[in-house]
Parts: sequence; C-alpha cells; structure tokens
Amino acid sequence: MALETNTDRLMSDINVTPFVDVMLVLLIIFMVTAPMMVQGVDVALPEATAKPLASQKDNLVITVNRQQLIHINDFEVESDYLRDKLMKILENRSDREVYFRADKEVPYGMVVQVMAEIKAAGVEKLGMITVPIEEDQRRINKQ
Repeated sequence: MALETNTDRLMSDINVTPFVDVMLVLLIIFMVTAPMMVQGVDVALPEATAKPLASQKDNLVITVNRQQLIHINDFEVESDYLRDKLMKILENRSDREVYFRADKEVPYGMVVQVMAEIKAAGVEKLGMITVPIEEDQRRINKQ
C-alpha cells in the first residue's frame, strides 16, 4: 500500500510578516511627524501656590485692559511697537522674566497675540498674573 501525497493543497496559514513590517513603518512615521504637528505658543506658566509670592525686585508687567490697550508697567504702548519696546528694555536686564495680566473681558485671540509678541521679544519666562477667587468675589460684591 502506497500512500499518496497531495502537493497541490492550499496553504491556510496567513503570513503576518508583511503586516508587521507595514505597521512598524507606520509607527515610525507617526512618531516622527507627531511633534511637528503641535502648534501654539510656548509659555512657561508658574505653578499654583496657596499664597502670593513675595518679591523684592522690580518686575516687568505687561497689562491688557478692558479697552484692549497694552501697558508696560504704567506706560501705554501701541501693539505694533510692543516687541521693539520689550527688546530695548530687556537688553539692559540680566533676567528675561515678564509677568502678563489681561482683563477677563479681552478676547482670547488678543491675549494669545500679545503673548506671542512677548515671547518673540526674547522673554525666557512668562508668568501669568491672576486674582485669587476669594478676592475676585469680594470685588464683585462691592460693585
């Protein structure tokens, strides 16, 4: 009795090696391109603390009021000249730290535009000034 061998039988196993190769290539492509897709303004925000920080030095504060006027400390500045003024001020300072505050009625786009101008002037640290919730409630109750 001779056994017959059928060599024409179909192979039912799936070869997964090409699929793994394609998946690894896609993974590498997404890992390389994902950091390039991030957009926004690079800002180093201060960590939240329970109490205000005490400071002995003269801080540089940029303010945008309700009328969307920009001030460097107490001096009003046109938005077109903000970067130039900041660059002139910062060239004589050893620390490139600026504090920014904006009225809550100012549009978000204006705030981001001013923050971008501040960072473009060479500011290394940009701190955000806020009012604590309790103090804000007291101010609203007085009005």
